[in-house]
This record gives sequence, structure tokens and C-alpha cells, in this order.
Amino acid sequence: MNEPAGLSRLWGIDKTWTLFLDRDGVINKRLPGNYVKHVREFVFLDGVLEAIPKLNQIFGRLILVTNQQGIGKGLMTEHDLKMVHDYMLEKIREHGGKLDAVYFSPYRAEENHMMRKPNTGMAMKAKEDFPEIDFAKSVMVGDSLSDVEFGKRCGMKTVFVVRENTIEKNDADLVLSGLKDFAVML
Repeated sequence: MNEPAGLSRLWGIDKTWTLFLDRDGVINKRLPGNYVKHVREFVFLDGVLEAIPKLNQIFGRLILVTNQQGIGKGLMTEHDLKMVHDYMLEKIREHGGKLDAVYFSPYRAEENHMMRKPNTGMAMKAKEDFPEIDFAKSVMVGDSLSDVEFGKRCGMKTVFVVRENTIEKNDADLVLSGLKDFAVML
């Protein structure tokens, strides 16, 4: 694990870098055993709305990549997810931040679809939409082993966000308690 102080200097992060973010457990509170299906269930994690504008000043792009198998299970629709993401993006904008793109995978885990993390389909789609993305100059922040594996498969630096005071053994480059801590240490 790398020394946390001065990551921008340590990793060389500047506006040519891209930040990939998971959603549940990084941006908003996770619903254990359930899915955020409606705006009323979407609750930002502490410090996220303040962290994103700071991260916009450091990184050239911020991209959301999220597995949303609740759609594949028939528990919600793509329209439901769009309403949640529209709300999220509006609140981020109101606080002076922005996400450049939102990619989601509606597929169930057992389908092992190329668009579902840890597979790299969402990263490849982002690269297609933003050809300047260099995965060697990218960071993936997530709260699951599949997020870390996704980042590693793409050649990104990885940051693991600890959930509920437990750490799963993983090979992330950095382990933190949240996006706010990541923004502060940059």
C-alpha cells in the first residue's frame, strides 16, 4: 500500500487523469440486501457533495461506473435508475461538482456480462466516448472486490473504500474510509 500523504505528487495526478467512481457505498449509502430503486432511497454519504467539486479541480474527468443488477432481477426499471441518477447529478451540480458520464450494468452477477464489473466493458465504453482517457493515468474508487479487480484489469490505481468498519482482503493501492478522505489527501 502506498504512503497516503500527497497522492497527487506521489502518483503524479493532474488534469490529464481520470477518476472512476463506483456508486453504492462510495457516493451514496448502500442498502444491504437491497437496491436503491427510488430517489427517496438515495442518501449521499457524508462529505461526498463537498469532495466531488474538489476532485473536479484535480482530475480531468470523473466517471461513474456502477453495477445495477436490480434491473436484471426485475426489481426496478432503467427509468427508475435514470430518475435516481438525474437526482444525484442535480445535487452534485448544486454543490459545484459534476460527473462527466454515468455508465451502468443492468446484468445479474451470474450472467458474467462484459459490461458488469469486474469485467472491463464500462471502462472500454468510457474510453470510446472519451478517447483521451489513459487507464495508466486513472484511479478507480470502489467499495467491493469487483471494483478493485475492475481497476486492476484496466491498469488503474485502485482505492478501496471500507464498508461498515470491515476490510475485505484485497490488493488495492490504497484503503480509505470514504471519498471525502481521498479528496482531502490529494
